[in-house]
Amino acid sequence: MSERSDSPATQRIDLHSHSTCSDGTTSVPELFAQARAAGLDVLALTDHDTVEGWPQLPAAVAASGVAAVPGIEVSCEQGHRSVHLLALLVDPSGHTDLAAEMAEARSSRIERARRMVALIGEDHPVCWEDVLAQVAGEETVIGRPHIADALVAAGVVPDRSTAFTEILRPTGPYYVPYYAPSPLEAVAAIREAGGVSVIAHPGSVTRDDDLPVELLEELVEAGLDGVEVHHREHDDAERERLGAFAARHDLLVTGGSDFHGTGKPNRLGEHLTALEVLAEIERRATSGTSVLRP
Repeated sequence: MSERSDSPATQRIDLHSHSTCSDGTTSVPELFAQARAAGLDVLALTDHDTVEGWPQLPAAVAASGVAAVPGIEVSCEQGHRSVHLLALLVDPSGHTDLAAEMAEARSSRIERARRMVALIGEDHPVCWEDVLAQVAGEETVIGRPHIADALVAAGVVPDRSTAFTEILRPTGPYYVPYYAPSPLEAVAAIREAGGVSVIAHPGSVTRDDDLPVELLEELVEAGLDGVEVHHREHDDAERERLGAFAARHDLLVTGGSDFHGTGKPNRLGEHLTALEVLAEIERRATSGTSVLRP
């Protein structure tokens, strides 16, 4: 077991992870147990378009000794590009624009998943029941990762990554779009919900191209707080480019593992956020939602 940091100045902070409440393979309690084993002091739970895992955080923090940053990864779309935003320390109630947007996105995801599975099923031995068998519980937000897991279970592909590359890619014949807010709307909704917005992995190598700098500039004008510079899908040149952009616009620089359990090779704590950045996130948040500490 790795040892966690005793000194606040050297705290190890990972601001991006997923549980079985979205497309992770690890429950919230196990996620925080693994975070402790990885030597983390602080972990953000940022499931896709849901706060279903949040009620489990106090017990997970008490059991693990790892502090929790309640968050969400909000799915957005701009000009047929997928854009993800981390919404940290937002108001989790259903009385915000952000909650309404997420509810619509979740509903659209389910219908989209059904349509994709029907198309895939015409060529491969996979049906909707196979996808449901990969879902942890009723609260789980069903998405392409669960279809990928069904394809793996059926022996169609060896792993999730191959499923996304060969069958589930956005340019492929089985892809079906779904409702997602524009990232500009999402930044405004996150701020209205009292949270802090960080654009997630904007230079991801899994995209067909980087997010255009014009879009990043528009997000800054809309009130974007930060950029996830440190991510495994950013090479050194991309981290340098994004770090310079963040410095130019006085944006927060974060890092996170984007951990999904066994669904991806990402390791907890492989990319981290500075303590002073977390302190600034806490200072900016106005929602009343706070970091849960042991």
